[in-house]
Amino acid sequence: MFEGALQDLIDQLGMLPGVGPKSAQRMALHLQAADPDDVTALVDAIRAVRERVHVCEVCGNLTEDPLCSICRDVRRDPTMICVVEDAKDIQSIEGARVFRGRYHVLGGAIDPIHGVGPDQLRIRQLLTRLRDGQVTEVILATNPNVEGEATASYLARTLNTIGISTSRLAMGLPMGGDLEYADSITLGRAMEGRRSMS
Repeated sequence: MFEGALQDLIDQLGMLPGVGPKSAQRMALHLQAADPDDVTALVDAIRAVRERVHVCEVCGNLTEDPLCSICRDVRRDPTMICVVEDAKDIQSIEGARVFRGRYHVLGGAIDPIHGVGPDQLRIRQLLTRLRDGQVTEVILATNPNVEGEATASYLARTLNTIGISTSRLAMGLPMGGDLEYADSITLGRAMEGRRSMS
């Protein structure tokens, strides 16, 4: 175990998601030995993110401008909104290059155990966006876990009462996966979401 400033840095790095004690130690030792200009650039980048990056006024995506690049893009389909839990989910969907609509970031999922209810999420902002009648479909792309399913169910019930068509991302088997390793829920969803090949 190190002491002083080096141990403080290890402890801080260890608080980052996905960084264990050994990784934090390796990073701290690397930073201690790195070129001072590289360390300064890293510190400046962290400071810039904290000072300049905020949520988009419309969708909740991360941006430095009042509106994110997706909300500013007039080529995006304004009749479809894909609802995601976090801004990082937008990057995943955009990487597939198949969705050309707009997004709405909830800022999490309903999780009563941790005190997160619908009022703590950006659901009111979503309902406000739907008032103009331009949106015809909302795609619920919350995570396939208990909290994500609860959030999707809540949103589907809420949106159905105001006449908005909702759909849920299909869930099934990953490419290259083996059936023997798939859980029963995934297999069930894959069977329900099957499509014709004729």
